[in-house]
Amino acid sequence: MRIVVAGGTGLIGERVVRLLQEQSHDVVVVSRSTGVDLETGKGLAEALVGAEVVVDVADTPDLEGQAPLRFFDRSSKNLAAAELHAGVQHHVGLSIVGVDRLESNYFWAKTAQEAIFRNASVHHTIVRSTQFFELVNRVLHATAGLDTVRLPPALVQPIASDDVAEALSQLAVLPALNATIELAGPEKIPLSELARLMLSAREDPRPVISDVSATFFGAELGYQSLVPGPGARIAQTTFADWLRQQIRAD
Repeated sequence: MRIVVAGGTGLIGERVVRLLQEQSHDVVVVSRSTGVDLETGKGLAEALVGAEVVVDVADTPDLEGQAPLRFFDRSSKNLAAAELHAGVQHHVGLSIVGVDRLESNYFWAKTAQEAIFRNASVHHTIVRSTQFFELVNRVLHATAGLDTVRLPPALVQPIASDDVAEALSQLAVLPALNATIELAGPEKIPLSELARLMLSAREDPRPVISDVSATFFGAELGYQSLVPGPGARIAQTTFADWLRQQIRAD
């Protein structure tokens, strides 16, 4: 099966590419580094020739201001049109649990992206995932110059990026659901507490302050804004499992 992975060099994308290649699928990586620009459409039609499935895990390189709204609007419309022209049978898109409950340019952009593909002619499966352990870890790395870390105590049900990639690669080779599903890790924990555990594992002594007014990707969080509803698919990797994997990798 010929499968295009948009954003195939990113955190999730490179894992999806590897899993699909291990199953002997013909995988095409779409990213700026491979000469394809989703936002302008450059090289997109050529990349999709003969494609049966597109897995879209592309993300905006710029989180500031209106940039997420521009990126997801342009890239999604370009991709939807190219898929229709190429005769793609199934679009698998990665989104975020709680995206329609959160207010920031990034989450509004992701909500609009979902709508574009939900209303397109190509069959679709939209996967809303909870926060990746790796993403939270990157957020903490970005605070390295601060004396303290402020995060909201909102519940999260974090998931390993490997589990997200596995779910996407499995769904890519199945018939489209024409629906939105949720995907989450096995444990619920306050975001601020997860941050404390991650910092402690790195022997980072900085305190984490639970602050209900602190934002996450520009959005204020309610206590259950980021947790899935009933019927979510639950992955198996716990925080302890993930942490052991990171220690072995280091």
